[in-house]
This record gives sequence, structure tokens and C-alpha cells, in this order.
Amino acid sequence: MTTHGFTLTAEGPFDFADSLRFVEDWPATSALPSDGRTLRFAYCAEADWRPIGVSVTAAPGGVSVTTTRAAGPAIRGEVARVFSLDVDGTGFAKLGEADPVLGDLQRRRPGLRPVCFWSPWEAACWAVIVQRSSMLIAARIKQRIAERYGARVVVDGQERTAFPPPVSLLDAGGLGLPAQKEEWVRGLARAALDGLLTTEHLRSLPPEEALAELRALPGVGPFSAGLILIRGAGAPDAFPGDEPRLFAILREVYGLPEDATPSAYRKIAESWRPYRSWASFLFRSAAYGVMDGNG
Repeated sequence: MTTHGFTLTAEGPFDFADSLRFVEDWPATSALPSDGRTLRFAYCAEADWRPIGVSVTAAPGGVSVTTTRAAGPAIRGEVARVFSLDVDGTGFAKLGEADPVLGDLQRRRPGLRPVCFWSPWEAACWAVIVQRSSMLIAARIKQRIAERYGARVVVDGQERTAFPPPVSLLDAGGLGLPAQKEEWVRGLARAALDGLLTTEHLRSLPPEEALAELRALPGVGPFSAGLILIRGAGAPDAFPGDEPRLFAILREVYGLPEDATPSAYRKIAESWRPYRSWASFLFRSAAYGVMDGNG
């Protein structure tokens, strides 16, 4: 099989080994086997919703990537987004100079950047699947959906299954989900085909507008909206307005009172601009080893 190669270079600190360790433990991608050096996955590219296989290894200052079909600027941008390499991170370390709590975390994980879902569409489906479910069960259901409706792609001689494109789930039934969730997934498929669940669209909006637009989608509440924008579209500077798990972490490390209002957390996050998403990711990954199943 013909493959196509390119490199992505990080602006600012980056450690692919940290990203790979995160993926290995992340419930949403835990089905991916790893040899500790290479990340191989398949997904449906936003540009045409066709499947593509991707193999990623460390390279000086970034990553080396091979793909199973020609990778133009759009696909290169998608792979960069997965590892937050589409963002200039040179200013992130400076935030820790003004915020010692964040600075301590940065010194412990200097090269860890947010690792994203392969697409906002896939992030949205995960947000619905995992609602009121255990991470393990949700991961199994997501994998079964991929195996039934997705495409199989051979990457480095190994088969990977891409989560299905929106059109494949427009009228799909038997997803192994409650009827309400299956209806939500079909609604998200329509939104994705309308262009509402794409990186380009979501990141073209101010974060607050993007979050409000996402909350209007079927089955998407405030927490899920933040997941889709931050971990799906890879928006670097968004802060969820209501996220109990993150708030609990910040309450502990910053010594906030139990009855602290959301505005108190937003005030702390203001000092993290323009990397509010990145800082939140570090706090959550440090507290849980990996992010909890919802994102």
C-alpha cells in the first residue's frame, strides 16, 4: 500500500511520549494497542468524511507522520490538531511565572499538550455515549459502533477501524444505546453534515458563541459542549462555565471555599489566556492520571 509522509514541528515545548502515554490510558481510545513508540489510528477526515489511516512517531521537535492517502493541508491540519501542534505554544510556559500553581504543574509535565479526539464529530458522539454510563461500557459501545458501521484501514500492516462518518449513522439503529441516545446521535449526524460539528466552524467563533451553539444540539449539555469544543475542535482558549470535576480540582489546589461560585473559577482562568484549555487539561490530567472518561 502506498503511504505518504510529512513532519509536524512544534512551536514551543512538546513531548510526543507524553501524548502517547495519555492516549494509551484514555478510555475513548483505550482499544488502540501500542508498542510505546508509535500511535496508529484511523478516522474519517472532515474534508470529505472518507477514512484515512495515520501512523505517528516522535521526530526532533515534533512528530513524523505517514498516512494511507495523500495528505493535503486539511488532513495535515487535522493531525496537527489531534496533538495541539496547530497552536503556537511558546507563550504557555510564561503563564506559570505569574501563577505558581500552574507553574509547578508545567515543570512536572513540560511537554504535555492537550490530546484531542480525531474529530469534533467523534467527540460529540462520545459525549452522548458516555452520559450516565461507565467509561468501560461506553468505550466498548463506541468500538462496537465503529466495527459495525465504520471502515477498516490497514496502517503499517495492522488493521484499524475508523469511527463511522455522519452519513453512516443518519438512519442507523441498533447502536446498543437507549432509544433517546440513538436519536441524539442521529441528530448530531445531521448537524455534522450541515457543517456545525467541524473544527473550522467551531474555531471560527468566539468560544462563548461556540459553546452556546453546541448546547443547542441534541443531547449536548454544558459539560458536553466544552468537551466537543476543547477536546474535539482543539480550541486552545476556552474555559467551561460549569464543570464540577475541574472545579473540584481547582478548589483544592487554589484553596477556594466549598461554596465558591463559577465566577471565582473563571477569575483564576483569566490569567491563563490565551491557553485556558491547555491549563485546564494539565490540571485534569494530573489529578486523574488521565482525563476522566467524559473528556
